[in-house]
Amino acid sequence: MSKLLARALPSHRLAILRQFLRFGTVGFAGFLVDTGVVYGLRAWLGLYIAGLASFVVAATTTWALNRIWTFRGLGGGSLLRQWARFMGANTLGFVLNRGAYFLLVTISPLCVRYPILAILAGVAAGMMVNFHLSRRLVFR
Repeated sequence: MSKLLARALPSHRLAILRQFLRFGTVGFAGFLVDTGVVYGLRAWLGLYIAGLASFVVAATTTWALNRIWTFRGLGGGSLLRQWARFMGANTLGFVLNRGAYFLLVTISPLCVRYPILAILAGVAAGMMVNFHLSRRLVFR
């Protein structure tokens, strides 16, 4: 399959596709963290505050993994500065992600009972924006 893709795509497009697949894999790890934090905190903090806390924890996790694997060697500067750029650049993704999450836990009894459904919708809403902004603004 990879040889077929290598013949079908120019090398720069293949590199972007590889980055996107790694970004998606890292995003899945972030989804697991996000879900674990929401489920762990929802009884204590409620779904809204648990959703905010889980986003910060999951975004920090994905920043670290993307730094190490997806965009290795790119986007220099201090760790704190790069983390802040990542969080800032992903503000639109955050609005889409948590907007979908908050909307669904507000209007859907099913999502209140199973918050993972709202988390998945949020991930889908923000992923493409986060990838583009991470590539262009954070890890360049």
